[in-house]
Amino acid sequence: MTVTKAKKPSFVVALATFICIAGTISFGLLKLGLDAHVPIAVAAAIAALVGKFVVGITWEEMETAICNAISSSISALLILIAIGMLVGSWVQAGVVPGLIYYGFDVLSPGIFLFATLILCSIISLATGSSWGVGGTAGVALIGIAAGLGIPAPLTAGIIISGAYFGDKMSPLSDTTNLAPAVSGSNLFDHIRAMMWTTTPSYIIVAIITIVLGFSYSSGAGSFDPSRIDAFQKILAAEFSINPLYVAIPTIVVLGLAVLKCPALPSMMAGTAAASALAMFQGKTLAEALTAIHYGYESTVATKLSETAVEELPAIMGEFGITGISPETVHEISSLVTELLNRGGLDSMMWSLSLIMIALVLGGVMESCHYLDVLLNPMLYKIRSVGGFVTLVVTSCFVSNLFLGDQYLAIVVPGRMFKTAVAKTELSPRMLSRTLEDCGTMTAVLVPWTGCGAFQSGALGVPTLTYAPYCFLNIINPFMAILLASLGIGNYWGKNGADRVEKRTALTFPREEEEAA
Repeated sequence: MTVTKAKKPSFVVALATFICIAGTISFGLLKLGLDAHVPIAVAAAIAALVGKFVVGITWEEMETAICNAISSSISALLILIAIGMLVGSWVQAGVVPGLIYYGFDVLSPGIFLFATLILCSIISLATGSSWGVGGTAGVALIGIAAGLGIPAPLTAGIIISGAYFGDKMSPLSDTTNLAPAVSGSNLFDHIRAMMWTTTPSYIIVAIITIVLGFSYSSGAGSFDPSRIDAFQKILAAEFSINPLYVAIPTIVVLGLAVLKCPALPSMMAGTAAASALAMFQGKTLAEALTAIHYGYESTVATKLSETAVEELPAIMGEFGITGISPETVHEISSLVTELLNRGGLDSMMWSLSLIMIALVLGGVMESCHYLDVLLNPMLYKIRSVGGFVTLVVTSCFVSNLFLGDQYLAIVVPGRMFKTAVAKTELSPRMLSRTLEDCGTMTAVLVPWTGCGAFQSGALGVPTLTYAPYCFLNIINPFMAILLASLGIGNYWGKNGADRVEKRTALTFPREEEEAA
């Protein structure tokens, strides 16, 4: 039986194609100021043309790879839609406004960032979903930050840091299950291995939030108690604020997560519970379904923000808003409108289309083996565990940039390096751990991945604006490289006989060396 050797580009062709793709996307985003959709589509066309006419890959092969890439991410795309519907219904029912309202009573500027990190970590650990945190508690925390005078990009970065801690460490998370599956490890060995790199990274981030909190403590920054008062009174005028309304949909979603119900039906159940609450408060069925489809549109806050300041006192009296200057009400009502006019299935279409186009590029890149050709030669020059971890981290980040999907950034490098790791004494959990240390953690830093597009849309902060403040996501890959280089937490042996040894030397034999 003759085995057909896979067609691959030369190193020069692969490198030139990567440079063209990077230049196309960068030029479109930075020079022309375009959204990422068309630059990525053009980049996919370039990669496909080179694959077809230079490498010799057929369109059928590329189309199959594209379909496989989309198929592997379809559950995430469905969850994206479900969270959009959830947010629209939760705002309309007063769940998100209630979280903001009561959050002002218990959170002060000094402890806000640290409390945000801990809260988002707990929720994501319980649910295994960073997206669920961003679309629910994250929206509320962004609102609270606005009232406390804490910048939205910083708040978004801390929300994402906490959310991705749980997404990475929870046994309920899809990526936490995917990484050991593609690398030959098992789930709980994988989680134990991640504790070596994630724990010190998390401690550093916790210290950062505490230190930053000092600058926003009472009397610092732009904190003004009258802004909090204005926020609460405007929210109370627009929504039925009630602890029960906040609790019911939240308990439904978290309860189903604890019972290990899949994310999609859990989100839909939370949407149904919130819509029922909205109708109980007087909304019609049509209004409830409209919020699910198109998101919530404010009434009171919009009217206040669109009214001239000198005419506001009469409108404020109509809504029972007293004891606040018209100037403050005008400013805060604009913030409330911007904050709460969100959600709905329709709001996710921009992100959904971006993800789909990025997956097309990812499928073409994988079918043409550009990444394999560029990175595999480096593997045989490695002489240390630190070097290997650095190569995997680089592969995962490049995959997020050019394949445009968190799952592909785990699966593609996982497939590439699994066989090579099996030829050494290095434990497979070292590969699975590193896939998550970078593949999972850096996806949210790239605007055109599903993670980056979703969090940007949910939190209302552009990806590249919040990215510098995603401290855990930035620190964790470097921590992985540092500890591996120092021989701290390095696992040797195969599953069942893995052991931690302070060894750093590592080489990967070539096929011809094995044969000899």
